[in-house]
Amino acid sequence: MSAHWIEQLPKVELHLHLEGAIPPPALWPLIQKYGGDPAVPSAEAIADRLQFRTFREFLDGWVWKNGFLREYEDFTWIARAVAEDLARQNIVYAEVFCSPPDFALSHGLETQPLLRAARAGLDQVPEVEIALVVDLVRDYGVERAERTLRETAEVRDQGVIGIGIGGSEHRYPPELYRDTYAEARRLGFRTSAHAGEAAGAESIWGAIRALEVDRIGHGTRAEEDPKLLDHLAATGLPIEMCPLSNLRTGTIPAIETHPIRRYFDRGLRVTVNTDDPGMFGNSLAAEYRLLQTTFSFSRAEILTLIENAIDASWADADRKQALRDQLRDRSAL
Repeated sequence: MSAHWIEQLPKVELHLHLEGAIPPPALWPLIQKYGGDPAVPSAEAIADRLQFRTFREFLDGWVWKNGFLREYEDFTWIARAVAEDLARQNIVYAEVFCSPPDFALSHGLETQPLLRAARAGLDQVPEVEIALVVDLVRDYGVERAERTLRETAEVRDQGVIGIGIGGSEHRYPPELYRDTYAEARRLGFRTSAHAGEAAGAESIWGAIRALEVDRIGHGTRAEEDPKLLDHLAATGLPIEMCPLSNLRTGTIPAIETHPIRRYFDRGLRVTVNTDDPGMFGNSLAAEYRLLQTTFSFSRAEILTLIENAIDASWADADRKQALRDQLRDRSAL
């Protein structure tokens, strides 16, 4: 299987953070705009700054990077850069997290104009269709999450189709947000939750039972509970897996130990994603090449993974069929 074949496939991504996907050349002007950082003298040095050994160090890097997003126009800038990067990778459809609470408290930015600014940048790149998923960010508590949800509902016409919850999973269990997710469903939003990344199988059970999510973000530690694996296989609840992210944040010790092959063989509905490629230096094609070289995924299995992403997406039925047709046409080349 050639690398070119994977590159040219039309791909779908479901777990991608806008703020974590900023290409370093696009982040560099923002660093300069806000006074620079002596530890980062050039765009090339950004990769050195974004090195992590633990999940805690990753979160620290996330906060550092977000410190250079201070005005609404910055979100238009990064959104266009991210969309251009996706188009270059032949990603034709993506559902992208955006985290307004991070910027409400640090820089006084309001949810509604922030999402409008991001949409303005995304719309400048028509080659890729991008829907927004608002991350309520569990670290700021239930009251802030509920406020962000209400504000998001006011601008759902900006292509916002769902909500999620990232942040310090090990400190803020899903059950805290039961009522918030019930309200999100009442408002018509689709739902995902980061679970089983920095916390164990109990976090995934919480996302399933308390939050009633449509998808699980990461799910790496689901195999700690065989009954959970049985449940995921039986229900087909999609899992947004991010192998290279898990390696870079230290949530798995070595890529060979990642459970994606075991999950796939067990019949779980696995999708493949990059999470924060601007911070990790990965791409969706690189993720698939990794599956090929490390886990012996075949061409047919990689196509199945892309089809899983199409099926698990929150696009309407007609758009899903169009994506399947596009994949089928290109995969034969």
